[in-house]
Amino acid sequence: MRRVLVVEDSVSTRAFVRAVLEAPEFADALGGCQVVEATCGFDAMRLLPRDRYDLIVTDINMTDINGLELIRFIRRSAHHRQTPLLVISTLRAQHDAERGIALGANVYLPKPFTPEQLRASCAELLAGPAHPSSGPPSGGHRAP
Repeated sequence: MRRVLVVEDSVSTRAFVRAVLEAPEFADALGGCQVVEATCGFDAMRLLPRDRYDLIVTDINMTDINGLELIRFIRRSAHHRQTPLLVISTLRAQHDAERGIALGANVYLPKPFTPEQLRASCAELLAGPAHPSSGPPSGGHRAP
């Protein structure tokens, strides 16, 4: 069973991500997928020391601790520095994606995105360690 931490302040986006990742056509291929939700960056920082996750999906714009600060925290953590990180954000400019990748995100997926784009990005990150590709997966930006 794969464990995914979703850090997103929007209830509807959290529900959408959960539905996509826990859907049988995606989860069954992974041997199951359990989604743990954090409603903000502070919640995520409270949950991270308690458990290990196979993937962390985070928004950038949140009220207390933003996604960029959270990425910085995760990449400095001995327990989570190797955990794949997917950023989902309404910030669509190339420099926003480059900033997220530079801080340590593996993939930057701008909103709005389709279930197929989310599944493709998550499947790639859950398949194993990040490796160079010829381009960004499914409409997102990927770390080199």
